Amino acid sequence: MLIGISKLISPELLKILMEMGHSDEIVIADGNFPGASHAQRLVRADGHNIPELLDAILQLFPLDQYVEKPAALMGVVPGDTAETPIWAEYGAIIEARTGLKEPFEEVERFAFYERAKKAYAVIATGESALYANLILKKGVIQ
Repeated sequence: MLIGISKLISPELLKILMEMGHSDEIVIADGNFPGASHAQRLVRADGHNIPELLDAILQLFPLDQYVEKPAALMGVVPGDTAETPIWAEYGAIIEARTGLKEPFEEVERFAFYERAKKAYAVIATGESALYANLILKKGVIQ
């Protein structure tokens, strides 16, 4: 363990976050996401929920300040009546950590899957909320 690094950040995840460069993307995936079949690098975070993990990551990881929307959400499939209250939680965490009030773009489900395949890594969590998948674009360390 290290001082100042959340116990939610595993050694493997810390290594991945350090390896990533400016504009690389990382997916924080819910429990339904096909992470193993989509990831170039898969990090297991089973048993963890995304909001707590997102907060821990944003203590170490700047979002890209050179793009309008440095975070992406998987959009709800047309006709699906699923609610997405977790998105507001993400927004509050990102605003508290970065000051960004509108950091999200919504990406259609299959376009999200294709983008995830190109991401630097996918973090597979135990998050049970529907449409909880999130992509973060890394910024510059100053």
